[in-house]
Amino acid sequence: GVDCPKYQDCFVVKARRRAMDADIVVINHHLFMADRVVKESGFAELIPYADAVIFDEAHQIPDIASQYFGEQLTSRQLMNLAKDIIVIYRTELQDTSQLQTSADQLIKCIQDLRSAFGFLTPQSHFFGNFRGDLADLLQKNLRRTASLQQVLVLLEEALEFCHDIVKSSLGRSTTLDTLYERVMLYLNRFKRLKEVTIPGFSYWYECSPRHFTLALTPLSIAERFHELMIEKPSSWIFTSATLSVNEGFEHFTQRLGLTESKTLLLPSPFDYANQALLCVPRHLPSPNQFDVAQKLADMLKPLIEANHGRCFFLCTSNQMMRELAEAFRASMTLPVLVQGETSKEALLNQFITAGNALLVATNSFWEGVDVRGNTLSCVIIDKLPFTTPDDPLLKARMEDCRLRGGNPFNDVQLPDAIIMLKQGVGRLIRDISDRGLLIICDHRLVTRPYGAIFLNSLPPTPRTRDLTTAIEFVKPQIR
Repeated sequence: GVDCPKYQDCFVVKARRRAMDADIVVINHHLFMADRVVKESGFAELIPYADAVIFDEAHQIPDIASQYFGEQLTSRQLMNLAKDIIVIYRTELQDTSQLQTSADQLIKCIQDLRSAFGFLTPQSHFFGNFRGDLADLLQKNLRRTASLQQVLVLLEEALEFCHDIVKSSLGRSTTLDTLYERVMLYLNRFKRLKEVTIPGFSYWYECSPRHFTLALTPLSIAERFHELMIEKPSSWIFTSATLSVNEGFEHFTQRLGLTESKTLLLPSPFDYANQALLCVPRHLPSPNQFDVAQKLADMLKPLIEANHGRCFFLCTSNQMMRELAEAFRASMTLPVLVQGETSKEALLNQFITAGNALLVATNSFWEGVDVRGNTLSCVIIDKLPFTTPDDPLLKARMEDCRLRGGNPFNDVQLPDAIIMLKQGVGRLIRDISDRGLLIICDHRLVTRPYGAIFLNSLPPTPRTRDLTTAIEFVKPQIR
């Protein structure tokens, strides 16, 4: 606050002053939501009041708002807390060895909890992120979860030990006094995360090869987001190329509580009828078929080679991505780039520089990637991007929908998958002069009744089921 000796030089303070003087303030969704949460906690807001609030890529808002309206505790936060306690002990309070002891105990519990999560992670997610149901882990009395439940008890005891030791030294160090607030925050948050029987929330965990997250997310943010909007009257504008589902906005407006909104659906500025072709190939392997990645690679290799690479292969799982990449590298001389082998920016630069590469990727390349011109002229999607039914947040939203009298598939799973598919499809045509081929390797698009809803939500594009026709379509681009 203003008592801080570096208040006048504080980056946040300077940023807010500039924002107060500006006519237009450009920020991302996360900062906007973080500012609203900080404001609710009683601290000063960073972003000033505005007459108009405009969200671009607004399809992301429901999920981002859910994160900020919920609570999370991560291994990184806890590890940084322990390291800060050690720094204070070594630099300011060297006579309080219990600070080091409490921090060491906390670090050990963090590492033990990550190891315990590892035993529960399916082999298919071993090298990626895995999200599981925290409520199941804490409520079910199973042998495989007993060790993790014990580690969670020890972690709470370690946090309480840190709390007691830091509290006993309050007043001796301003740094320690500030750190005490973090200890209190994390301890209270951890206890809240263990109260998994409170309705209206999804309790989940996520672990990566080195870190974990414990979280709770509200099943509905409609009421709270609506309250956020009416606190100060403004014009609220939500825009995105992927907001609509089956030419309607109900899915989006209901999730955000936009009860009296005006909507406008504009046609694409691109001429998909002449610029693109959609192919759903015949004789596709079943998604559950053995060696499906190898069969897809064998089927699509001639087309990718005919297009001289210049292709994104977007996958719905890390396992499929790795298996496809292995199959293509074993059978093609074209450069095959794979998400995760280097940074996203470096991969894009390699793809553009090569001019004939195949990039096999998953989640982060489905949106926010802009490759214009002939460098990218083919996008292949392995299957319709339905979220796995085991995802705890999805399961909780579906159950909440069922209790409200809705249809979980039609009201939750299907709209989410359509929006995700539209994002992936949107990687192909990025300019009025672009021309490209879209391949979706999922027969459900043409054999299931809901396939028509997917197709009606996509830009109006000529369609074929013949790979030979698809190869003929790309030939004019490579002469």
